[in-house]
This record gives sequence, structure tokens and C-alpha cells, in this order.
Amino acid sequence: MSQEKNLRPATRLVHQAIDRDPTTGASVVPIYPASTYHHPGGVGGEYDYARSGNPSRQQVEDAIALLEGGERGFAYASGMAAIGSALALLKSGDHLIAPDDLYGGSWRYLSQILPQQGIEATFVDMADLAKVEEAIRPETRAIFVETPSNPLFNITDLRGIAEIGRRCGLLTLLDNTFMTPLLQRPFELGIDVAIHSGTKFLGGHSDLLAGLVTTADPDLVKRLKQFQNAFGAVLSPFDSFLLSRGIKTLKVRLEAAQRNAAILAERLQQHSAVARVLYPGLADFPGRVLHESQASGAGAILTFILKDEAAVAPLLERVALPIIAPSLGGVETILTHCWSMSHAAIPAETKLRLGIGKGLLRISAGIEDVEDLWDDLAQGLAA
Repeated sequence: MSQEKNLRPATRLVHQAIDRDPTTGASVVPIYPASTYHHPGGVGGEYDYARSGNPSRQQVEDAIALLEGGERGFAYASGMAAIGSALALLKSGDHLIAPDDLYGGSWRYLSQILPQQGIEATFVDMADLAKVEEAIRPETRAIFVETPSNPLFNITDLRGIAEIGRRCGLLTLLDNTFMTPLLQRPFELGIDVAIHSGTKFLGGHSDLLAGLVTTADPDLVKRLKQFQNAFGAVLSPFDSFLLSRGIKTLKVRLEAAQRNAAILAERLQQHSAVARVLYPGLADFPGRVLHESQASGAGAILTFILKDEAAVAPLLERVALPIIAPSLGGVETILTHCWSMSHAAIPAETKLRLGIGKGLLRISAGIEDVEDLWDDLAQGLAA
């Protein structure tokens, strides 16, 4: 496809960078389970060993680069493998700045694993750019961002972070999982590296584990490729096939899920059992203006806080439609108790200081009929 960069988002998603098998013309690129490749006459071709490259994986790597406007993409065995591989751009002695209200898995990696590699992370309120600047040291080399933050929906000014990065010579990395390339365009805002948990919205069916990284910087491409090949935490051919298939329907799924999330957020905000709802689409959401200046939608995820923590257990016992699990982005609605699930790795005192209490729940809206979802939630809350 020679004109793929000129196509609109829905068309790019369906056709991606490779939309058919170049050998047979099949409508789906086959799953190539081969671990190695023949070298005719001892001379290697485009593919030589599966860790270094695979046609099935290449499809999704080209797809994420196309969707984000990157130079090249890289696919990994999980979202955390993608984060770890992107942070391998740092070296021992470097310093990293990250949000204090980070996803639990990312917090665990940055606070427990990176220090073992000689890399220190400082966690700050990234909604306040002055605090970001105050945290910069001579050894600071990067800023890691998550916006909207998970699960408190604090909004970081991506243009402001990119400007700080350029001025201070710092690498800027964004976990763009919540928004996807459809709703938030990191490179157009000046960010250097975009990261996704492909397990979530891009895969979209809660049936695979995957991570993706892309960049528009040719030098970073070389470094990311070198580490991917050396470390080997690559996405399998079968999961690559599933991820490519999921990406094709991202636009219709995300639009439907976003509509449901907006309705659920409005209704939960009016419910007597709910103290607060956090969702960028609400009229009184504190970061709405900033979010809308850098994203084209509110997304399909919301957080709500119950007035009574004791109401959490009855709610989780009574609801029938949502999957109660630490994930998001599926076609089915997923209800997460962040204290005990997605953010279990964070110490209790840290969670309480940030505002992640036992009464906080996160909803990733699916594509079910919203009236059925609301009826189910309402009867659960009535308990």
C-alpha cells in the first residue's frame, strides 16, 4: 500500500501497512510459526531468526508505526515488556522522572526493578509542570508520562512536557494505552516515544498479551531494535495475528465503548451511593480543557469512588455483566477494584496519599447495550 499515510484513520486500521499476504494474495497475513529461516547458499535474507524478525510480527510493528506516525514499531510479549524495553534506552547512573499516580505495574518496575539497574526514578505530580522542572537533576535523562493517569485521571500537559524535554535534552516517553493512536497523537505534540499495552484497546478482546513501542526518531529506532533483538522479549506469531485482527476494529469498538462510558459516567455522578466520578467527558472534570486540547475524545474508561467503602464487596458480588478483573479495553465491560487489583503492588500508605482508596473502582466500558450495563450496575449499587 503506497498511499497508506494519506488514508484516514478507519481505513488505516483495516488495511494497516500490509493488508494481504504478498505471496498468495490471501486477505490475512498468515501466522508464521517458524523459528528460523533458510539462508540460500549461506546468504541470509530479510528474515534470519524469529527473535530478530517474523512476518506476522512485522505486520503489527508496521501497523503501530503507521497509526502513530512513527518511523518504525516494535512488538513485545506484554505491555510491561514494552515499557521495560523502552526504558532500556537509559543506562546505569541515569535519572528518570515519572508520575506519582502511575499504573501499579509501571510503578513496581520503576521503583523496584530500575534501581537494581542503577537507574533512579523520582515520582512527582505531573499535572504541575513546575514540579517536573524542580525534579530535574544533572543526571536526569528522561520523563515518563501517563495521561490520563491510571486510575485518578490527572491530566499532564504533553506539549509542556515535550518543551521541557527539548529545552533540557531529555527523552520523553508516553504510555498511550488509555487513549490509543485514535484519540491522542504523541508525536504531533512533541513526544519522542509512544508505548502501548496491546493487551488492552488495540487487541480489544481480552484474548492476548502484547506490548508495542514506536518512535519517529531514526536514532531511537536503531537503539530500540538493537535491544529488542538482544533481549528477545518479542511478540509471538499467533498473538501478532490476534493483535492485527483486533486493530482492524479499533475505531468502531472504541467509539461504541466511549459512548457507553459517557452515559455511565453521567449516571454514576447522579447516584446517591457515589461520592465522585472521574472522567474527562464530564462537564465539571477539572482537567477537561487541557485534555481536549491534546486529545480528540474522552476515552472509554472512568473511575468512581463510593461514599461507603463497605459497599464495594456487595457491588462486586452482585454485578453480573462486567468481568471483575485487573485489565481494560475489551469488548466486554471490565470492573476493577484498583486497591486490590491493578494497583496492588503500590504500598497502602502511598495509595492513600495519592487518593487511591478502597472505595475506588475503575470501569472500562465495553460495547454491550448501555441500558443493560446500567441496570446491572444500579442493582449492584442498590445493595
